Amino acid sequence: MTDRDNRHNRNHRNHRNAPTDTPDANDELLRRLRADLIDGYDEELELEIEDRTAEDVLAGEDAVRGDEVREARLRYFRELFRLQAELVELQDWVAHTGQKVVILFEGRDAAGKGGAIKRITQRLNPRVCRTVALPAPNSRERTQWYFQRYVPHLPAAGEMVLFDRSWYNRAGVERVMDFCSDEDVEEFFRSVPEFERMLVRSGIKLIKYWFSITDDEQHLRFLSRIHDPLKQWKLSPMDLESRRRWEDYTKAKEAMLERTHIPEAPWWVVQAVDKKRARLNCIHHLLEQFDYHDVEHAPVVLPERVRNAEYIRQPVPAEMYVPEVY
Repeated sequence: MTDRDNRHNRNHRNHRNAPTDTPDANDELLRRLRADLIDGYDEELELEIEDRTAEDVLAGEDAVRGDEVREARLRYFRELFRLQAELVELQDWVAHTGQKVVILFEGRDAAGKGGAIKRITQRLNPRVCRTVALPAPNSRERTQWYFQRYVPHLPAAGEMVLFDRSWYNRAGVERVMDFCSDEDVEEFFRSVPEFERMLVRSGIKLIKYWFSITDDEQHLRFLSRIHDPLKQWKLSPMDLESRRRWEDYTKAKEAMLERTHIPEAPWWVVQAVDKKRARLNCIHHLLEQFDYHDVEHAPVVLPERVRNAEYIRQPVPAEMYVPEVY
């Protein structure tokens, strides 16, 4: 057994410290935590699977977990890759026709926004489709017009921009954590519909997603992050405080959806308790928002390499090579 296996076993034993009422509830919690850990490692499997078939990669992978689980994962991978192929076609159409696309991803901490964004951008050209995840505003930005720091990241023709959290921070975390005044929030609610209408009138396609999870599911995902050393970096003091203020976030979310759901840029709620279903449903819905089509490309022909008799390849010093540990 490796050191990594020993660490994970200790982590699973630590899960028993989570509050439960009965032995059966404790067993269920452990089962769900293990399932969540496996889901996290599936993210890496999706990257490895690119050059092989799903059947090859998963052969033996799920032998101890049963055929039903294996088939469910295979179906997920097949559908994900099919949708990602459609995303590539959408990307080509956006670049070819000069579309300008903005997609906002909002939701509670650990709702799965980042996982969905990763699956959308995974096969796309970062020069066409890019992600924006801004840090907390600095002292200068806090004195600017609120939307000012977001404007430079808006797309030019032929670009798609995905915001991992957006200007709606003011209606959520800033409001709940008292980082702004009630007057600031009210001004935001007055301004944001007009700001978004301006974007739409300028030719930007604006799509807004809210990833919705339950109280119980967020509790589970936070526990998973606490006990998995590969995920602990995802937890910040702000995340932990947001857990305590669940009800305040709920009230803020409800006000946000009510006051900023406009015909020009409506909100779309993604049921995100099941991460894999949420990813597939979000991508499927995103594709349906565009009347895109396949863009014809000239055939790609690999030219013959020019070979010169006098060319001599210079040797690379041995000390410059990365050691081949694997």
